[in-house]
Amino acid sequence: MHIPESRGVLVDLRRLPSPDDLLILLTVARLGRFNAVAETLGTTHTTISRRILALDKQLGGRTLERSPHGWELTDLGQDAVAAAEAIEGTLGALTNRIAHSEDVLSGLVRISTPDGFGAEFVAPALVRLQQGHPQLNVEMLSATRKVSQNRSGVDLEVVVGNLDVSNAQTIFLSNYFLRLYTSPQYAREHGLPATLDDVRQHGFVSYVESALQVAELGHRSTQLPVPRSSFQATSIFAQLEAVRHGAGIGLLPNFLAVGDPDFVPVLPDDFQRQLPIWAVARAESLRSAPVQAVLAAVRTEISDRQEVLAG
Repeated sequence: MHIPESRGVLVDLRRLPSPDDLLILLTVARLGRFNAVAETLGTTHTTISRRILALDKQLGGRTLERSPHGWELTDLGQDAVAAAEAIEGTLGALTNRIAHSEDVLSGLVRISTPDGFGAEFVAPALVRLQQGHPQLNVEMLSATRKVSQNRSGVDLEVVVGNLDVSNAQTIFLSNYFLRLYTSPQYAREHGLPATLDDVRQHGFVSYVESALQVAELGHRSTQLPVPRSSFQATSIFAQLEAVRHGAGIGLLPNFLAVGDPDFVPVLPDDFQRQLPIWAVARAESLRSAPVQAVLAAVRTEISDRQEVLAG
């Protein structure tokens, strides 16, 4: 099929790459894994692979290549993604005109975040963002880990601790503190340590060291003495409940315990640990308006409640 352009030039639509396939490539560039793309688009890994192969054939070269970190764009892929971003923007504007809406935020954003910080800061930020942009969908995945050196299958990662990243962009969000807390009940029954060395006489609550990717969150990295007994959990909320119910002294994020009468500070003048929180994303994701909006919403939430983090 041929159609005339405004300048009288005929275009063979059969020789143009499929817009659908270009948008699939754009999603692969943002998420980096075919399985994650398939989940987002409601299809299968096989279908994604087939559509990318069809696009490569249409363009006359490979748009993706494997690296130690997952799928990466070739030079041809970069050009194709630029075209896909233009298509995405044009279709979004058309959809808004049809719906008589000025809301440019729609689609799905996937974000991974440590569970405590995610519940306290990320979730409220995303709920408020969604209330203003009802066409925006969000998937929030709980993950307390180092930044993924492989393509992670999410648009945005929130991670804690020191970073070693060469294939993504990092955005500093804030610092926060880990401090020692126990419950009023435990303090009455066992007393409070007078020195850091006295911690060895108490039960201690923290992460499961053998499963912990971020060493700075664990007891071993604190140089505190080995406690009498330990309660370890992979969930910070399980640790909070263990401390609340008298399991011992816990190494807890200050923003989850400060000001709560169920938690008594332990040696607040002698021990604290400051950790940075970062947002990490690929350049392709950061060019997405929904991802930019999510990042801005999280940063606003942090700014509005900075005193809770600094505590």
